[in-house]
Amino acid sequence: MSYSSRGFLSRRKLLSQAAAFTGILKMVEGSVSAQSKASNFNRNSAPSQLKITDMRSVLIASNYDYPIIRIDTNQGVYGLGEVRDAGREGTALVLKPHLVGKNPLGIEPILDSIRNFSGQQRLGGGYSAVDMALHDIAGKVYGVPAWRLVGSKYRDKIRIYCDTDQSQDPAVFAERLKKRKAMGFTYFKMDLGTRLVAHRPGAVNTRGTATEKGLGYLCEYIQAVRDAIGWDVPLATDHFGPLDVNDSIRYARAFERYDLAWAEDMIQVGHLGAGGDAPKNWRAYRELTNSTVTPIATGESLFGLEEGFKELIDHRAVDIIHPDPLTSGAIRETKRIADYASMHGVQTAIHFAGSPVGCLASVHMIATLKDFLAMENHAVDIPWWGDLVTGVSKPVVDHGFITVPDTPGLGVELDEARIKEHIRKGGYFEPTPQYDDYILDRFRIGGPYPHIDENGKPVVSR
Repeated sequence: MSYSSRGFLSRRKLLSQAAAFTGILKMVEGSVSAQSKASNFNRNSAPSQLKITDMRSVLIASNYDYPIIRIDTNQGVYGLGEVRDAGREGTALVLKPHLVGKNPLGIEPILDSIRNFSGQQRLGGGYSAVDMALHDIAGKVYGVPAWRLVGSKYRDKIRIYCDTDQSQDPAVFAERLKKRKAMGFTYFKMDLGTRLVAHRPGAVNTRGTATEKGLGYLCEYIQAVRDAIGWDVPLATDHFGPLDVNDSIRYARAFERYDLAWAEDMIQVGHLGAGGDAPKNWRAYRELTNSTVTPIATGESLFGLEEGFKELIDHRAVDIIHPDPLTSGAIRETKRIADYASMHGVQTAIHFAGSPVGCLASVHMIATLKDFLAMENHAVDIPWWGDLVTGVSKPVVDHGFITVPDTPGLGVELDEARIKEHIRKGGYFEPTPQYDDYILDRFRIGGPYPHIDENGKPVVSR
């Protein structure tokens, strides 16, 4: 066969392959088209033209008040978010000028633009609320649950632990946790405040911390609870009082025999410059962690990986990180923190004390985590808590677990009538013109800088 013949056959073969590939593309194209028709996309939304138009709020009165925000768009799609429990809606509403006019589907660029306005403790609440609302909008537009926007699902149900009221009588305290077990909970936590034994002679010193005698009394509570719920289930402790690092070491060592799941936020007063920001003091926490076999956890007041958690993780200063998503950065940032912790052999538990909105947003995030222990819920004894929302199976917390929604966005909507029964102040998503910034708005849409009138006030022609 001549060279030219071989070349002709080669070209003919290529053309044949190209034709076959074109046929495959058409088949795939048809399949994708069929899938699109069958899917739950929001066909009333044109994603490229979607714009944020407003942000409003409602404050729900509860054991800890729940500030709920709503981000509206020009196409009727809206997203719900929640500021940290006992915080204020204003920490989110002040971000309104930085959101209006932007496409809410640009989640990461938007979050980057407002990150400098966040902070530790309740100051992380505004950023976190915006994160939830943006994921709610994006999920609704694309027809997917919020967890799908950040990863794959590792679990269909989220394990819950709950707060339990204290009693100075160890038998009563133990009985209360036993009732939690009867409700179906498989993970437990008890508050072990020094004030429980303050009435007993010689139990508390002048610094307000337990003496060795007092620690013995505190251990009686753990012993009673262990005897009631069993030694084979996880039991964590919290709220010890104003402990420095040395006190924390004494307490943690006294608790070692009870095989606790963790001791939480033990260091509350100054050591090595900790001051009022003890959780960020990785040196103090590493000293505590290295001094006991009781697992140590902290983090509910911290925001962000770089700003709050990275040094704790890098220096293996704790055994468990315990972020509250309504402070730490909600869905995207908290997953980032937990994934980083997992790479360094540090486990994640979740603190939570808010409404079903923030709760379900956290559930979406947790579903995508590799290493996860349990999530807190502070509303198990509030009968109307789950009635604040629709769209999810009831009860929301069912025998100690929450089912991960597979519906678009966060998968919850507010029950307006029930919300209005529990409003702390103001109305139901009333307008928020006091947070408008029409200078930024005018500049964003390409208009000129405003003129200044004789009183020094800006004048913008609309």
